[in-house]
Amino acid sequence: MLAHLILTHGSPDHLKRLVGKLANEQAHFYIHVDKKTSTESYLSIAEQPNVFFIKKRVKVLWGGYSIVQATVNAFEEILASGVDYSYINLLSGKDYPIKDTAYIHRFFSENPGKIFMRFLSVKDEWHEAIQRFTKYHLVNYDFPGKYRLEQIINRVLPARKLPTDITLVGRSQWFTISKESVIYIVKYLKAHPAFVEYFKLSWAPDESIFQTILYNSPLKKDMVNDNLLYVDWSMGGASPKELTMDDKELLRDSNQLFARKFNSQINTEILDYLDTLTY
Repeated sequence: MLAHLILTHGSPDHLKRLVGKLANEQAHFYIHVDKKTSTESYLSIAEQPNVFFIKKRVKVLWGGYSIVQATVNAFEEILASGVDYSYINLLSGKDYPIKDTAYIHRFFSENPGKIFMRFLSVKDEWHEAIQRFTKYHLVNYDFPGKYRLEQIINRVLPARKLPTDITLVGRSQWFTISKESVIYIVKYLKAHPAFVEYFKLSWAPDESIFQTILYNSPLKKDMVNDNLLYVDWSMGGASPKELTMDDKELLRDSNQLFARKFNSQINTEILDYLDTLTY
């Protein structure tokens, strides 16, 4: 069984299409809708079989720990379901598969127990991320003047240090991981409150916290440095390029299972094309 965990804050029509595309008797869907967003426009999706909406919703602030908390809340609800999922696949509401559903399920059945996520050493490879962890970031908090206070704190206080002697790794928040690793993550976070507090004051902890936990665990041996997601960062900036028919050959020939991001309000042609592909 495969659990698709989808984090979304808009584009309900695309989400409905995504769920429909991935629908399979061996797949369940767990959807977290940002608490800032009304769920009314998602009601038709809830009518589809094997679709569950996360009850403990979080108001997500970009770059803050809130998106980690939303993911963890979803993990806990998935584990509480009692279903023996082999994998939990984390997607955004603007992703779409670039392989057919049968291929995706076959891929995971042929790779049991693996952990697919991007991880680079912050110290040795991902140097631009160092200040995410050495400086104080108040992005997870919502009050006037927080960025001014952040500047003052970082002038006065020494560089932050990890509360435990572990190796920081990370790169992308999206991944597909085994149920065993989800159980390990949830237990680790509950047992290490100082670790949680450290990441709450980091920037974009969703891109590193889960990788760091698993990299420093006995499950490191199962980690594959690939999150199975095609993303085009060639445009620069904080967000990846929106994929269109100009990218169809690259998507068709990619070894990845999923891609992001798509804007189905403007361009459905690329999604129609992807729906015709079989492997």
